[in-house]
Amino acid sequence: MSVLLSQQAVKETENKKNELVMYLAHDIRTPLTSIIGYLSLLDESPDIPVEQKAKYVGIALKKVQRLEKLINEFFEITRYNAQQIKITKENVDLYYMLVQLIDEFYPILSAKGNYATLHADENLTVYADSEKLARVFNNILKNAVVYSYPNTEIIISAKANKNKIVITFENHGQTIPSDQLSAIFEKFNRLDEARKSDTGGAGLGLSIAEEIVHLHGGEISAHSENDTVTFTVSLPTMT
Repeated sequence: MSVLLSQQAVKETENKKNELVMYLAHDIRTPLTSIIGYLSLLDESPDIPVEQKAKYVGIALKKVQRLEKLINEFFEITRYNAQQIKITKENVDLYYMLVQLIDEFYPILSAKGNYATLHADENLTVYADSEKLARVFNNILKNAVVYSYPNTEIIISAKANKNKIVITFENHGQTIPSDQLSAIFEKFNRLDEARKSDTGGAGLGLSIAEEIVHLHGGEISAHSENDTVTFTVSLPTMT
């Protein structure tokens, strides 16, 4: 019975992957058509006014950036099962890692009027794979930025709690229904129609985050109510 359930889960995951690839293949055509159209206008009309030329270039650039994102998602999907994630642990300055993370996201945050604040002890450390753990936090914060209401705060907190380190990311955005919340860490899961827009990704970021956290012997969870979404990562202090 368990073998049949496992085979069914694998089949469902593969179906989701194939559906997403089909969606991406279709969606790539839209920005590509626009890019070709605006570049053709620029090529065929070299004497158009400077302001109009700047407008066309700006639109084409945005479409190129969208196209790049879609292509990167293809690579993310195809390599997900191609290599097993391995970790190498060491003592990591957790406070510095989170400060650096916020600095890296500053341009994206400020574009929507958002900002991130950190509440953590400056001497807080964790025994982990620094590169992989940074990827976990990057994926969670990226998700928070995309789905936060404009001009709102994202609160990142980290503290030692007995034999574990608890890190939380809290943002203000649309409440995630409980049925969708329960599937948020599934491979290729994209919560709703919003994830099929320009903000949507391949639905792998949180799944990868969960896998890395579990490899560290930790836990990751999500909670949402009253227009607030909170991700909590719990890591053992030493394993």
